[in-house]
Amino acid sequence: MTNERLFGIIYHLLNTKRTTSKELAALFEVSTRTIFRDIDALSALGIPICADTGRNGGIYLMDHFVLDNVLLSKKEQEHLLLALTSIKTIVPEESNSSYLKLQSLFNLSYESWLDIDFSPWYQEKKEDTFDSLKSSILNRRKITFDYLNSYNQHTKRVCKPLKLLFKSQTWYLQAFCLNKNEFRMFKISRMHSLQLLDETFDPIAPPETPALSRKEETISLTLLFSKDILYRVFDEFDHADIALQKEGTAIVSSQLPDQEWLIRYLLSFGKHLKIIQPTRIRDRVRKELTNTLSQYLSLEE
Repeated sequence: MTNERLFGIIYHLLNTKRTTSKELAALFEVSTRTIFRDIDALSALGIPICADTGRNGGIYLMDHFVLDNVLLSKKEQEHLLLALTSIKTIVPEESNSSYLKLQSLFNLSYESWLDIDFSPWYQEKKEDTFDSLKSSILNRRKITFDYLNSYNQHTKRVCKPLKLLFKSQTWYLQAFCLNKNEFRMFKISRMHSLQLLDETFDPIAPPETPALSRKEETISLTLLFSKDILYRVFDEFDHADIALQKEGTAIVSSQLPDQEWLIRYLLSFGKHLKIIQPTRIRDRVRKELTNTLSQYLSLEE
């Protein structure tokens, strides 16, 4: 006997109104004897469930029944509704339907105090991509897609999709890449021409520590930001690394990955950033600025 099956019996009866022990046994793949034990257990919990014999008999719930805190406490009900609220962006129709059903079952007036939207302001929602990835993961179907990596290289990938991960404001797909024969993390925003293949694969246990969190070579930076860019500083850096100055500026001492994108990231702050340390990063930024300036100067010749 499990709470999941008890909850399933109640939900089934709320939808069908009346059923039989044979139908429930077939639905939950147990014996009719187990179903009758479940009915006794539900009755003991205070659920007004009835089992009548005869031609017009069957198993049913008394009118006006709602799912109260017999199986789930009020806090658990609220947490369940909150969880559904958080995934409306990914599967809006399915989650909203489930949300309304459970809200009705719980007879709970839930005030919507949280709205989560994972999509960026400047980009349309990729609901089709999420639906395809979800389907491929649940049905264990291999996928193929074009991918643009951080070195600006286009590659065709064939993968066994395992899990979706939201980390640091970005959606990732954790998968076993057949091209590289190892577990990889792919930014969903860089995936294009996604296709589900007919070929399936056996279940794979993903590594406990995603490849995304493997230790990268980092560099210690000391950065001086003007007061006009503080909103980004507090958005993008650990507050413990930020030291506000009397004049309103901020000095940030942080560890960042020593990769090519670091220079582009620092340049995105424009005139509002001065690199104090290390000098080699400052020199690389200066060189990049010189190259950019020369491109624009050449247009005037």
